[in-house]
Amino acid sequence: MRARIRDFLESRDGWIFSVVDYIHTDGVRSLLRYIPDESGERIAGGRRYRKLDFDDAFEFLRAAHPEYVRDVHVVPFDDVRRFFRPADELPRVRAEDERVGKIADILEEHGIPERCIGITGSMLLGLHSRSSDIDLVVYGSAWWRARDVIADAKRSGLIQELDSATWMKIYMKRKPSIPFDEFVAHEMRKGNRGMIDGTYFDLLFTRDWDEIEPVPAGRPIRRGRIVAEVTDARYSFDSPGIFRLDHEIGEILCYSHTYAGQAFEGEMIEASGVIEETPDGLRMVVGTTREAKGEWIRSLTLMSSLSRGCG
Repeated sequence: MRARIRDFLESRDGWIFSVVDYIHTDGVRSLLRYIPDESGERIAGGRRYRKLDFDDAFEFLRAAHPEYVRDVHVVPFDDVRRFFRPADELPRVRAEDERVGKIADILEEHGIPERCIGITGSMLLGLHSRSSDIDLVVYGSAWWRARDVIADAKRSGLIQELDSATWMKIYMKRKPSIPFDEFVAHEMRKGNRGMIDGTYFDLLFTRDWDEIEPVPAGRPIRRGRIVAEVTDARYSFDSPGIFRLDHEIGEILCYSHTYAGQAFEGEMIEASGVIEETPDGLRMVVGTTREAKGEWIRSLTLMSSLSRGCG
């Protein structure tokens, strides 16, 4: 059964889960996001749903389906009623929402095929409101081209940069372990966020099918902080984001959306996280908890360039 991050599924109980992995051996690795609830604020197909946060979802499943609960939620294949695929649903959503249509049009007009673009989050499920953020997906290497297209569209005024109030809202929600000015400096150069007609949107990365490979399990051994050069960042916006390093700790796996895409190839970084042993050697994990307290990735190259100012 094929499923990848940014997909959603509905279980036989009518519960809706987000898919959080690429490899599924004995069930679909996912997180419970919505459950039917007559008092819920979200409506789709004439049915009301309630959104669950991370901790509430685990508590709910421990009582209702404890066999689903592991490090994430694993829905048995036989319990999957249907999948929601971002690329399959984009034509419907862009026809219903002119903002999604505008962004998709910009991408396609600059060479990104429609088959490489999708819509995820609440819009994929029909559980959104007019004030909901827009979560777009672009698959594989097309994502990097799409990022450049968005940057060009900002320069031409078709898409707007986030204002300071929106950056502060994101910062307060994420609660990162770096100062606000560093957070914004890193985020602005990532180029995967913007505003369209006053609505915030994300451009999210998902691997193409032929790029998917398993991530070997690791054994935590200690916390640590390193300074290293990034040698490969092609999957740095994935989930987990992967940064290959020129260091005895050969890579960083980043499970925190805050630090995805935080540095590029050839840059020096400082990172704090949990060091693991794996069959391939040592690695660091950043984002071992939901808020990643005391864990971070900083581009020292970026910080140095900003401190130099105008010279």
